[in-house]
Amino acid sequence: MIASPYLRAAFWMGGSLACMILMTWAGRETTSRLDVFQVMEMRSIIGLLMLYPLVYRAGGLRAMRTRRPLLHVGRNIAHFCGQFTWLLALSMIPLAQVISIEFTAPIWTAILAVTFLGERMTVWKSGAVLVGLLGVLIIVRPGVDSVSTGQLVVLIAAVAFAISYTTTKALTRTDSVVTIIFWMLLIQSLIGLVPAFLVWKTPPHDVWPWIVMIAFGGSYAHYCTARALASADATVVVPMDFLRVPATAALGWLVYSETVDLLTLLGAALILAGNLLNLGGRRPSITPVPDP
Repeated sequence: MIASPYLRAAFWMGGSLACMILMTWAGRETTSRLDVFQVMEMRSIIGLLMLYPLVYRAGGLRAMRTRRPLLHVGRNIAHFCGQFTWLLALSMIPLAQVISIEFTAPIWTAILAVTFLGERMTVWKSGAVLVGLLGVLIIVRPGVDSVSTGQLVVLIAAVAFAISYTTTKALTRTDSVVTIIFWMLLIQSLIGLVPAFLVWKTPPHDVWPWIVMIAFGGSYAHYCTARALASADATVVVPMDFLRVPATAALGWLVYSETVDLLTLLGAALILAGNLLNLGGRRPSITPVPDP
């Protein structure tokens, strides 16, 4: 067992980073061969099977009972929309742009928390919103370059994830992390059942490993991040997640020969700076970490 809380946090965030890189890579590969609805349905069903050891350890299905089923449904409608648009964007724009714009989700979360949860709009939050929006404008460059559909799609995903984070914050007051992930996979498998059936085709044999990777990465990234936040403050944990931006850019360069221009790097740096400002004065337990 790792004694230092910081080393434990680094260990779990390393696991989260690996899961997210796997999910990003697998998402690009699977959505180029199968419809996004089918990919999401298979991810949810396989993810449920992979989650069962944690469910069993937590006390079985009886321990997954919740007093807030409607909030779980609302949370997962938003998360389903976010994941759909995120996966769609993976096949439309460079990976570095997808992840950079996705990292605006905590900034939108700050706005939603003020609007719906009664939190105060502090100087830190105001600065985070302004800096993050400036970063998005630099990446998207409206009026200079034509705004691509993929950039708008991933921006929609970020807002949807922010809605999901805001409701998750409320759910963590009564439900465990395993319970929240269990209901996420169960509800989203039900939501996507009919759309997946309408576009279903037998996956080629060489696609199955990618499907398993996206199911594993999507399910256990949440768990690893939660364990990291349980080990150390969010001011320690969240900056570790920022490594996902250069790591994803490296994946795009190595595997897909994607290049990253200086303006994209500057925009990403501003978005990450906005996230750091958003941590100022926040309690560790309520700081969301971007995670599809």
